[in-house]
Amino acid sequence: MKAVIEYNDKGYLIHSSNYIGAYVRGRTKDEALNKFDKEIKQYIMWSTGKKFCNKEKSEIQIVQEKKSNLQICDADSDVLFESEKFPLNIDEYKKLKLLVMKSANDFKALYDSIPDKHQTSLNPRKTFYGEIPRTANEMYTHANNVVSYYIREIGININNLPDISENRINALKSVEAMPVLLENQIFDGSCDEQWTLRKVLRRFIWHDRIHAKAMYRMAVDIWGIHQIKNPFFFEL
Repeated sequence: MKAVIEYNDKGYLIHSSNYIGAYVRGRTKDEALNKFDKEIKQYIMWSTGKKFCNKEKSEIQIVQEKKSNLQICDADSDVLFESEKFPLNIDEYKKLKLLVMKSANDFKALYDSIPDKHQTSLNPRKTFYGEIPRTANEMYTHANNVVSYYIREIGININNLPDISENRINALKSVEAMPVLLENQIFDGSCDEQWTLRKVLRRFIWHDRIHAKAMYRMAVDIWGIHQIKNPFFFEL
């Protein structure tokens, strides 16, 4: 398991560079790393549909570290992986596209299983982008609205569609219209953050996982584990 670490004195945000979109957070490096194995097992079950049977912990190889000025304790991130700077081939893009769409579709399935989209058990809390989304409806809207922002960072302008799956399809169609799609050009985006197509695809999945996990735990707290769909194989 290859890990990319963002850190500061408030905590650690650790990404997987070979299980695209998987991540963990912790107040310390060891706390975050101790969650990594569980996250990867859940990710493998989600991405393959197969139960992960290996009971031994996998080796973690730290391939990149970045000290950050961001609120990484709230999953604010700007790192560009070294592995995200290389050109894509069409087969790799197609595999990543399938995962990006699976993530959106599973997010919607989880959302649709929640009886009341405006009920919450979460207390208000401010983060770097304002008040956290607390209801299923707020989480869905927030997760969907970053689509236009992410692809704008690689030079594409679209208006968000209200349905997360349709919005993701529309975004990917716009991406595929780029004449230099597979070159994976590095763009200097807003807030001095660098972006590539690889990074955008990873961020779609990563951002979905953050808010799907919060949505699932909130919904199970209210309606119970048997009523709420769990396509991401999250554990409580």
